[in-house]
Amino acid sequence: MYVTESNRLVYRRLETGDFDDLKMMLADPQVMYAWEHTFSDEQIYDWIKKQKECYRLDGVGYFAAVDRSSQNTAGQIGLHRFSLNDETAYEVCYMLKRQYFHRGYAAEGVGAMLAYASSRLELSAVYAQIKTNNIPSVKVAERAGFIKQSVFTKHYNGRDMPHYLYKKEIIR
Repeated sequence: MYVTESNRLVYRRLETGDFDDLKMMLADPQVMYAWEHTFSDEQIYDWIKKQKECYRLDGVGYFAAVDRSSQNTAGQIGLHRFSLNDETAYEVCYMLKRQYFHRGYAAEGVGAMLAYASSRLELSAVYAQIKTNNIPSVKVAERAGFIKQSVFTKHYNGRDMPHYLYKKEIIR
């Protein structure tokens, strides 16, 4: 069952059976450069469990992004709840298999998640937290109309990582 869809992709909840597709991303150093580490098998299974918990609590998380024409998983694209100035906010997030880079899938997925955030979640804004050296993601966000709000440091995996906070107002 699909959560939503776009021109070339359909989006569904991740399942344990998605392990091999997730491993193609989460264990690939070229995909994971902005995270500054790859995931072990155990961490990938934990990732799937975490997404299932996000679906249960928030109705959203990373979704499998499945290419309509091939039925292959292109990546994972979704929305995540986070805390912003002690308020609840949602960020768009995505990760693609390397063979889907530079083909417009990230932009398409961001557009689909913005539409979902507006119509299903009735949000007035969506954010993007992007590591400052992740130039392709900065370009995707800016093309989608996100506006840079600030630079902040995110502490992740024992490291301090500079990030941009982008915001996109949703007009309904």
